Amino acid sequence: MASAELRLIYRRIRSVQSTMKITRAMELISTARIGKAQSRLGAARPYAAKLDEVIRNVAAAGGTSHPLLEEREVKTAGVVVVTSDRGLAGGYNGAVIRLAEYRIREHLAQGRRVSVYVVGKKAQSYFGYRKYDIEHAWLNVTDLPVYADARMIANVLLNDYVEGSVDSVEVFTTRYISALTQMPIHRTLLPIVAPETDGEEEAVPIGYSFEPSPEEILNRLLPRYLEGSIFGILLDASASEHAARRRAMKAATENAEELTRILTRGANQARQAEITTEISEIVGGAVALGDG
Repeated sequence: MASAELRLIYRRIRSVQSTMKITRAMELISTARIGKAQSRLGAARPYAAKLDEVIRNVAAAGGTSHPLLEEREVKTAGVVVVTSDRGLAGGYNGAVIRLAEYRIREHLAQGRRVSVYVVGKKAQSYFGYRKYDIEHAWLNVTDLPVYADARMIANVLLNDYVEGSVDSVEVFTTRYISALTQMPIHRTLLPIVAPETDGEEEAVPIGYSFEPSPEEILNRLLPRYLEGSIFGILLDASASEHAARRRAMKAATENAEELTRILTRGANQARQAEITTEISEIVGGAVALGDG
C-alpha cells in the first residue's frame, strides 16, 4: 500500500491534470474566437475609415457648427471603462482599470465631478466595490459585440451629453495591434474631434455642399459617427480580450505540464525510497532468521 506522502502526491497530480484540461480547452476556445474577432474588426475598418474621412473634411471645410463638435467647460466628466465580463485574461482588465482610475483621480483633483460608465462585469465590480458613481453599466456585450450594442451605448452617452449631465466623455479601452500585442488607450468621444490624417502628406480636404442644411446633415451624421466609433472600440476590446486570455491560458497550461513533471518525479523518488525500505526490511528479517 502506498504511503500517505505518495497518496498526497498522486492526488496533487490528478488535480493539476484536471486544471490543465480546463486551461487547454479555454486556450483552444480563445484561439478560435480570435480569428472571428479579427475578421469582424477587419470588416468594420473600411466603414470607420470612410466616416473618419467625411468628419475630417466637414471639419476642415469650416462654416459649420454643432453642439457635439463644440467644446465647453468641463464640470462633470464622463468616463467609460471597457473591460471583459469574464476573468482569466491575464493583465487585460487590470491595465485598463488602472489607466481609467488614474484619470478619474486627475478629474477629482481638479474639482470636477466624475460619472463612470462601465462595459463589462470586471469594471462594474471594481468601481462598484470602491463606491464610485456608476451611471450606467452594460454587461454581456464584450464577448461578441454587435452594432445594436454600440447604438445602445451611444444613445445613453448622447442623451447625457446633450442634457448637460456630463460635459465630456472619455473612453478607456484596449486597442488590438496583434495577437501578441494589445495596448490600453485613452480616447475622447465627446465632444467629437475630427480625426487626424495618418499619412505623411496631409489629405486634401473635399468641399461639401449641404442639402437640405448643414445642421440637419450633421444631426444625422454625428450620431452615426459616434455609434461607429463605439462599435470599433467594442470590436477592438473583444479581439484584445480573446488574445489576452489565450496567452494566459497557454502559460497556465505550460505551467501545469511543468508542475506535473515535477510531481511525477517526486512520486517516482518517493516510490523508489519506499521500495528500497521494504527490501531492506525483508533482507534484515531474512538475516535475522538465518542467525537464529
